[in-house]
Amino acid sequence: MARPVTLFTGQWADLSLEVLAEKASSWGYDGLELACWGDHFDVQKALSEPDYCKGRHELLARYGLKVWSISNHLVGQAVCDNIDARHKAILPAHVWGNGDAEGVRSRAAAEMKDTARAAAKLGVEVVNGFTGSSIWHLLYSFPPVSAGMIDEGYADFAKRWNPILDVFDEVGVRFGLEVHPTEIAFDLSSAQRAIDALDGRRAFGFNYDPSHFAYQGVDYVGFIRAFADRIYHVHMKDVWWSPVATRSGVFGGHLDFGHPDRHWDFRSLGRGGVDFEEIIRELNRIGYDGPLSVEWEDGGMDREHGAEEACDFVRAVDFKRSDRAFDAAFDSDSR
Repeated sequence: MARPVTLFTGQWADLSLEVLAEKASSWGYDGLELACWGDHFDVQKALSEPDYCKGRHELLARYGLKVWSISNHLVGQAVCDNIDARHKAILPAHVWGNGDAEGVRSRAAAEMKDTARAAAKLGVEVVNGFTGSSIWHLLYSFPPVSAGMIDEGYADFAKRWNPILDVFDEVGVRFGLEVHPTEIAFDLSSAQRAIDALDGRRAFGFNYDPSHFAYQGVDYVGFIRAFADRIYHVHMKDVWWSPVATRSGVFGGHLDFGHPDRHWDFRSLGRGGVDFEEIIRELNRIGYDGPLSVEWEDGGMDREHGAEEACDFVRAVDFKRSDRAFDAAFDSDSR
């Protein structure tokens, strides 16, 4: 059976779930990965209204769609971040509160616990999202950054996320961190350090997204191999990066996405530089059979055109692992 192809709804939160579901069905998707913002999935309604989760399933079913995961990137970001005015724009009012930094982090942690409970009520086993990071601003080590300062950042992450993950364990749901700049893990080395900080607990794994690795020069296929037993969900997303020197580099030059001087930019699937065939082969090797979820971003393309072609692209690039060797006919044991 082919892996289900889903559409992550985070970039479509300006549309109602009903409108988006109708469109996604017409584009050929099997389901939606519901974002916990807009009207797509409301964590508190899921916990307080007896028929809310049933209603989400019924709405999707009207368009032949299913749901395998939900995502709460925006709230997760605030759990470990150094809070500033930017967070007010992405957080629910009840999480932002009066904006006091520690209060925001505490309320974000409580909301992530509730997200796990809401996912269990919906009947899905994975919540994707971000963790935030208290040490992202220390990425470039000048003024000099001591090892102790980095240690403190991972200790802070463990202190804040272990109680959240306790709830994930209690309700039988797993958390998939989208390894990504500004998070506690943004490449293989930092991902391993995050696992170690949590003493390897199984509730914590990854929402694999190659687009955040490729332009950095990170081995995005090797990531699957290294964390084979922690790939809990997969985002299909492409990125372009320049083969020659540009006016800005990996750090982006404070330029908006889409600016012609950028060294890299997200692209519709198949129009960037990511080798998705090698990704599918590696996912087959590790036995991943969950959704391939399109996170569509391309500032230079109409999004409806892009979402439809992305669905077609994923179906074309995906294939099942062989259950026999191609030269098995020459095996004497098979005669």
